[in-house]
Amino acid sequence: MKGPVAVFALAVLLAVAMRAQAPQLPTEISSIRHNSGESVTPYFEGWIRNANGTFDLVFGYFNRNFAQEFSIAAGPDNFVEAPSQSSGRSVDQGQPTYFMPRRQRYVYRVHVPSDFGQKEVVWSVTANGRTERAYGSLIPAEEITDRVVTTNGNYDPAVNDPNKPPSITIAPLGPAVVGNPVTLTAIVTDDGLPKPRRPATRVDPKAVTAGFGGQVNGSGTQPQGLTVRWLHYSGPGKVIFGQTGTLQVANGQAMTTATFAEPGTYKLIAVAEDAGHLSTRIDVIVLVQ
Repeated sequence: MKGPVAVFALAVLLAVAMRAQAPQLPTEISSIRHNSGESVTPYFEGWIRNANGTFDLVFGYFNRNFAQEFSIAAGPDNFVEAPSQSSGRSVDQGQPTYFMPRRQRYVYRVHVPSDFGQKEVVWSVTANGRTERAYGSLIPAEEITDRVVTTNGNYDPAVNDPNKPPSITIAPLGPAVVGNPVTLTAIVTDDGLPKPRRPATRVDPKAVTAGFGGQVNGSGTQPQGLTVRWLHYSGPGKVIFGQTGTLQVANGQAMTTATFAEPGTYKLIAVAEDAGHLSTRIDVIVLVQ
């Protein structure tokens, strides 16, 4: 029996060695952290069936960099190919033109007619010299619902869940001038469902013994209840928000600031989310002098 066992072991070792030497595909997610130099990968999140028989193809993206952001105008480095376009290519289909670090889900939709059939929409983005593409089509297994989008990917349809997503409006903005912070005030209301959980008690990292399962969130507690976060969607330059991450809603409001690096027209997105992770998005257009 030693002969067959030895041959099997050798085959396993050869397979592992060949896999280790195989080049990594551009669309594979690497475990190595890169602050810059990596590409932006468009993602097809799925498609939604509309009541009138048409469809929405939903896209997001994954900026592989932890720090580097990109302003990529609609054009040769950021375009959508759709059968409904006479030339086959649409320079501006409403896709984002500013790409924040890491994964941004359910960012925009491409509306297609009821007779779309087996056609596909292709979104191409070139960053750091590498072109990545997302292919959207009406594959049955990729059908999603608005509920999936409002829960940021929770695939439990929760048909009988009484919880409704929050509503959000933005207070009128003051004059926007390059370099001057503009106050962003989100006004949020909700049905109060589900009831917010009690904030977790902060654990002293020094009191936790090392070992499996011993990792502690150094930030202490996470926001509970209603929160707001901001996304830079498009614009000619960088937007610096007064606070990154999520903002706690207090007395029906969540406030921060935005400072714009270049003059022009910017599109920001405010996302309000309740304790059940149901969310509502609103577009905010800012003209910066």
